[in-house]
Amino acid sequence: MDEHPKKTPSWEGLPEEERIKYEIAQELGLLEQVRKGGWKSLSAKETGRIGGLMTRRKREKEREKKNSGR
Repeated sequence: MDEHPKKTPSWEGLPEEERIKYEIAQELGLLEQVRKGGWKSLSAKETGRIGGLMTRRKREKEREKKNSGR
């Protein structure tokens, strides 16, 4: 049994938008597929889901900034 412990990916040097995209792919269980075949290996439904969640997170972050500035 050659089992390697799962490493937590490091997205330190990536721009925030790319980091969020990878985090969402991981949450949806698509990160390994992206690592093996690239983003092009995902279906339109999967990429749409990632894009939708990215948009939601951006909006939530903007709302938090707006509300904290009051």
